[in-house]
Amino acid sequence: MSPAASHKSGTALEVLLAFLRLGGLSFGGPIAHLGYFHAEFVTRRRWCTADTYAEILALAQSLPGPASSQTAFALGLLRARWLGALAAWIGFTLPSALLLIAFALGQGTHTINPAVLHGLQLVAVAIVAQAILSMQRTLAPDLRRIAFAIAAAILASFAPASAGTILPIALGALAGTFLLSRSPATPSQTELHLPITRAQGLTAAGLFLALLLLLPPLARSTRSHPLAVFDAFYRTGALVFGGGHVVLPLLEHAVVAPGWISQSSFLAGYGAAQAIPGPLFTFAAFLGADIGTRLGPTAGSILGAVAHPFLYAALSLIAIFLPGMLLLIAALPFWATLHTQPRLQAALHGINASVLGVLCAAWVRPVCSTAVHTYIDVLIAAAAFLALTRLKAPPWAVVLLTVALALLTPRTVI
Repeated sequence: MSPAASHKSGTALEVLLAFLRLGGLSFGGPIAHLGYFHAEFVTRRRWCTADTYAEILALAQSLPGPASSQTAFALGLLRARWLGALAAWIGFTLPSALLLIAFALGQGTHTINPAVLHGLQLVAVAIVAQAILSMQRTLAPDLRRIAFAIAAAILASFAPASAGTILPIALGALAGTFLLSRSPATPSQTELHLPITRAQGLTAAGLFLALLLLLPPLARSTRSHPLAVFDAFYRTGALVFGGGHVVLPLLEHAVVAPGWISQSSFLAGYGAAQAIPGPLFTFAAFLGADIGTRLGPTAGSILGAVAHPFLYAALSLIAIFLPGMLLLIAALPFWATLHTQPRLQAALHGINASVLGVLCAAWVRPVCSTAVHTYIDVLIAAAAFLALTRLKAPPWAVVLLTVALALLTPRTVI
């Protein structure tokens, strides 16, 4: 977009209200969110041109983190600078975060029928299976990348839990660099005129790396539980390539493995996240609130005050979104050069194919192994999967159907 065709500035309040509306209405997952954004901000409001939007989207999809939320952040930045970027993130995130915190509090007080929770676990089986099929078309569309995904799935299944996610992704990047090389991309004719200097981009990159490297030893040395939670969610957000559903195995290792929440509660929250609008990363709000509920306040201590579910939910939300936003800021001033590098593109292809394999391994264990225990469970999960893939039913409708079936049917152990 040339300077002559540059966008008009707006206010942070305008951005907040626009994204608050979308945050409450955007059902359907990340791909649907990007369609909503195009219709709202390119076609209707004309905040940017279609070419500029395409460049923002290409950048967001090349980075770790939630692509739809990163796109929202960039659109807010384009419209109202830094306050606009913050307003876009708050508006898009807040509705689903509040709904998931409410669900976590209801679960913590045992006011939710166990059959409902089991139905939500079965929803996760169907949703993740559908995500794997959908993502395969873009992340592993050829035999070579399918082989990468299979190798990553095997490695993730048999590697130690601490390395079961990062090792396949790292090896996928390395192998992709040499085995998936491609010709340089055609330079874009569209420039992103966003208010970020190279110095600010480098500062964001430095902060991203500093937090990634320093948070783990700092959490161990201080034995601070809030800091440990922040570190766990931050590292998760820093490693999520390939879409929102890929957050599942990373978060499972981050919060279930240390015993912060149970496997069944984790999958129930993931299922509930499918029934609400907004970004899937707000699943972190449910997890944070559940962690806070289980810890409970301790009278007379600072830790007790921080242990409140709302504060832990806010801590988890900020931590999981922060690395993706820092990487977006870091990459924006250099994007015109970065996205034409063939080796970088090849590494990203290797990462994405490996991510698909990691998600396949997670679908087998813990998703299916935790949720499916009876013949009826198999039938309910299969019905939900067919409703998603064949009938093209919206996820929220499939959630309601699956929960209803779980409530109405008896259970027969396999």
